[in-house]
This record gives sequence, structure tokens and C-alpha cells, in this order.
Amino acid sequence: MQSSFQPDSIVQAIVDKFILRAQKGKEKYGTDMDRNDLNTNQWIEHAQDELMDGIIYLEKLKKDFPSPPIGG
Repeated sequence: MQSSFQPDSIVQAIVDKFILRAQKGKEKYGTDMDRNDLNTNQWIEHAQDELMDGIIYLEKLKKDFPSPPIGG
């Protein structure tokens, strides 16, 4: 099914990043998200690990770039 929808530049940049990430993952791990060798708990573990990494990155940015006080 073809669509005439054209995403804006921000959405397209995100789509491009997903494609690049999928390509790198396939090269690095030799598999993709269509794999069926993990059970539900293993998928949850992977997701938790990724989200914990994200929290760590955000905390690092908060330390490096503190917000100015509101109204100041």
C-alpha cells in the first residue's frame, strides 16, 4: 500500500535513525527484531536494560547542563 504522506524533516530524521540502528544491530548481532529465540521475560530484560541506559544518559545531561531556576 503506497501512501502520498510525506513526513516532516523531524519525523524523517527519526525514521532514518531507526533504519540505521536496525542495520547496525543486524550487522553486530546477526539477527533482527523478527527473531524468536527469546521468551517474554528475556524481551522485558532487554527493554529494562535499554531504559536504564536512557535514564543514566539523562542524569548525565542534567549534571552537565543544569536548568536555571524558574523565574530567574
